[in-house]
Amino acid sequence: MNDRVTFERRNNVGLVTIDRPAILNALDMDTLAALDAAVTAAEADAAVHVVVFTGAGERAFVAGGDIADLNSRQGLAHYLELGERLHTVFRRIEMLDKPTIAAVNGWALGGGTELLLCTDIRVAADSARFGLPEINLGLFPGAGGSQRLMRQIAPCKARELMFLGDRITAHDAERIGLVNKVVPAAELMASVFTMADAIAAKSPLVLKLLKRAMADGDEMPLRAPLRHEQAMIGPLLDPADAHEGCSAFIEKRSAVFHGA
Repeated sequence: MNDRVTFERRNNVGLVTIDRPAILNALDMDTLAALDAAVTAAEADAAVHVVVFTGAGERAFVAGGDIADLNSRQGLAHYLELGERLHTVFRRIEMLDKPTIAAVNGWALGGGTELLLCTDIRVAADSARFGLPEINLGLFPGAGGSQRLMRQIAPCKARELMFLGDRITAHDAERIGLVNKVVPAAELMASVFTMADAIAAKSPLVLKLLKRAMADGDEMPLRAPLRHEQAMIGPLLDPADAHEGCSAFIEKRSAVFHGA
């Protein structure tokens, strides 16, 4: 990590903040390297059960790639290097064993929308704006957007957004299923941490295996992931967390999970 991306832990929630507000938290090679380091820190910290991603300032989550940096690149090798870095970091976020939440505090354009597509849950400020405007620059979404968006919202709507390159409001993003909910900007982080803390109170072992089951199953025909789920659920009946959860239910108290 460096001053482009910060990582901190608040109780059992890790907060990753892309911190380049002067240029709307745009992504370049150094910022992607710092983001990768922050993900590594969140992944390695056993006390972190949920990871929140947001942008610094009030104007942008991530306004996309750093266009000046992109325009300065010459030669196919440089573009391939950037593409490789983007896909590697975003895939790590998508496959992280811990639940992830995007706190979308402003513009989420291009790579910003592509980043939130890699998170599990998305909460947006009412001032947030979304879009994949790459086509207006003679490009197309190349950080996974052309594939993930088609799988997460109606394909016809995904095509419309990518072919036109238009920007949409937070409420439109909620309506088409791109984000989970919209809250007043002043309440964004409080709302996100309320949700994150509630998830973090669940068994970290179950969260880990549940995420793996969903992520693996998303890439298989239905019959295979059903068998995969069946194989994974059996071992969960033995660890202490399962007995704690059942005992707490019987005893009418809150369960206290320890991830074992």
